[in-house]
Amino acid sequence: MPTRDHSVAEQSKNYRYSTNHQVVIDADSRLIVVVGKPLPGNRNDCKAWEESGAKAAVGNTMTIAAGGYPGTGLVMPHRRRKGEELSDWKQAHNKTHKQVRARVEHVFARMKTWKVLRDCRLKGDGVHHAMNGIARLHNLALTE
Repeated sequence: MPTRDHSVAEQSKNYRYSTNHQVVIDADSRLIVVVGKPLPGNRNDCKAWEESGAKAAVGNTMTIAAGGYPGTGLVMPHRRRKGEELSDWKQAHNKTHKQVRARVEHVFARMKTWKVLRDCRLKGDGVHHAMNGIARLHNLALTE
């Protein structure tokens, strides 16, 4: 998420200052369950998962993630090795994984439509409060 507060953000590959937010979403209900604290935008997702507090909040619940979380204990899609094909059960697992991830990505897209997140000018904890507020408004809109 782009932000102008350089105390909580770092310059990323595209030379914009941004923060990394770890968000946990219930794929069945599409409700946002956890919003981790913001970390600098150039933080690796594996480290951000632990440092943001999202991992502690989830506990031992089975959680799926994109392919960028190796070694975290999260369920990730299977990758094929060079010159090998995936077995049928791995392909079937990847298919269901993609279907669940699509629902989650739609929630991310909906969160990003809020103007306050496009160029956040809030200082300090304001970025985190904005994310929490949007998560609550999203959940409220789904439950009505």
